Amino acid sequence: MAGSPKATPNDPKGLIREAFRIDGISEPECRSIFMDWALSLPADTPQTEAIEALIALHGAAHPAHPMSRVLRAGLAAPARSGRRGGWRSRRPATPES
Repeated sequence: MAGSPKATPNDPKGLIREAFRIDGISEPECRSIFMDWALSLPADTPQTEAIEALIALHGAAHPAHPMSRVLRAGLAAPARSGRRGGWRSRRPATPES
């Protein structure tokens, strides 16, 4: 499918484009397609810029489509969980001398 006439630099396999064309697609299905898209994106392509371009290309015309919601969620910064322990928390306590 790579190199198809409908492929773009931001969607090399045309996965996102095809997701917008599927009638009745669900958000979980769109998340699965999004993951496949993210894994197939060339390493030197900035994902944020690619997502923004895809929203401009497809999402603007279909703001309520499940893939539009998934793309917008892909732009959101992941929640920081903070540090959850380190080597000091796993080190046995030593008596002070």
